[in-house]
Amino acid sequence: MKGAIKGLGYTPVISVVTPVYNTDEVWLRKCIESVRAQVYPHWELCLVNDGSTRPHVRAILDEYVTSEPRILVEHLDRNQGIAGASSHALKLASGDFVALLDHDDELPPEALFEVVKRLNDTPDLDLIYTDEDKLEADGRRTEPFFKPDWSPDLLSSMNYITHLSVFRRSLLSEIGGFRHGLDGSQDYDLLLRFTERTERIAHIAKVLYHWRKIPGSAAASLRGQAPRL
Repeated sequence: MKGAIKGLGYTPVISVVTPVYNTDEVWLRKCIESVRAQVYPHWELCLVNDGSTRPHVRAILDEYVTSEPRILVEHLDRNQGIAGASSHALKLASGDFVALLDHDDELPPEALFEVVKRLNDTPDLDLIYTDEDKLEADGRRTEPFFKPDWSPDLLSSMNYITHLSVFRRSLLSEIGGFRHGLDGSQDYDLLLRFTERTERIAHIAKVLYHWRKIPGSAAASLRGQAPRL
């Protein structure tokens, strides 16, 4: 992959946006380290602390922002919910594309490389999404979700795209980004509005996102592939 990167003609910056709220230290570090471990080097990680009340959150984010120039951090004085915090993270982003990552999930090392490799094949794509699986608390990978190719009818009935999803940032700005008051369905709402504006959408049939199952998380819910919380 490192050799292939040298031969790429198009190497856009991908901004990974992650709202953070009271995340356990072990999961937060694993999330951040999964981005730092990306084989593709042209990324930035935009972390927004959504008024966390657990003091380790601020300390960990400040630690990373001083040691990694590709990490950007904003601390909010009060909790604004996942849609509000995601909006702040989106404002930090400067890349051509935006990838969504939750604060306790992980990306495999090849995730962003596979996205950019596809963009080199089809550079006018506005949205790329991938397959995903889930992580048990002990790190075991389970419940792979092998998604269909682009299906507007299916998206109208459920958020089958979820993650990993990578958006062209200019089009995100045109539609106004995340909408407040839709916490729990903010990603689904974003996808529905985004896909009204473009059909330049591609599916990478590889598991490139690990959704962690912890007590109380949407990944552990019996609702399966319902809109992410």
